[in-house]
Amino acid sequence: MAKIEASILSADYARLGAQAREAEAAGVDGLQIDVMDGRFVPNITFGPGIVRALRPLVAVTLDVDLMIIEPERHLSAFAEAGADRLTVHREALTHPHRVLQSIRELGVQTGVAIGPGTSLSTLEELLDLVDLVQVMTVNPGWGGQPFLHSQLAKIRRLRKMLDERGLDIPIGVDGGIDRTTAPLVVRAGATVLVSGSSIYNGAAPVAENVTALRASARAE
Repeated sequence: MAKIEASILSADYARLGAQAREAEAAGVDGLQIDVMDGRFVPNITFGPGIVRALRPLVAVTLDVDLMIIEPERHLSAFAEAGADRLTVHREALTHPHRVLQSIRELGVQTGVAIGPGTSLSTLEELLDLVDLVQVMTVNPGWGGQPFLHSQLAKIRRLRKMLDERGLDIPIGVDGGIDRTTAPLVVRAGATVLVSGSSIYNGAAPVAENVTALRASARAE
């Protein structure tokens, strides 16, 4: 069964703590905190203070997605704030092996994300240091973007690569994940679904949206 992480990028920032707890109560497996620096991606969002504020409020995994350049400068701050996983973007890493080693040394899980235009070959020498590979199914930087169907083939290739190497590494997907696209990515091999606007949208309660998303993922 695929796990679900709620991206707080789409939450009501005036009620962030309450929205985090709503998602946990609805049964999500984690919260993704999208950290953006206005340089690696156009948008600017959260810092370690948000992680620190949310940590005592929820028990689920806090997956901090570092969409920033030079993430190695900020790893300790986010780990100390309470992150369970630090996900870095392959395109932002000059020395990826060193950065992933540094995350491991902090005692948190390592994640590496790969953008729509980046080849899986850039991950081949890193997989032994990775606890999760996240395939971006939109171009990183903004919530609510439409799903890029071209990335389904990449998810399938990644699943095959991991299976051939005997690696039991979860495949996450982030971007445009909703009731329609969830079964597509699960069928392709994804095991962690990151969703923002289909969970936090005001059209229905968070619990109802999470239930519907999980049901759609099971329907694959």
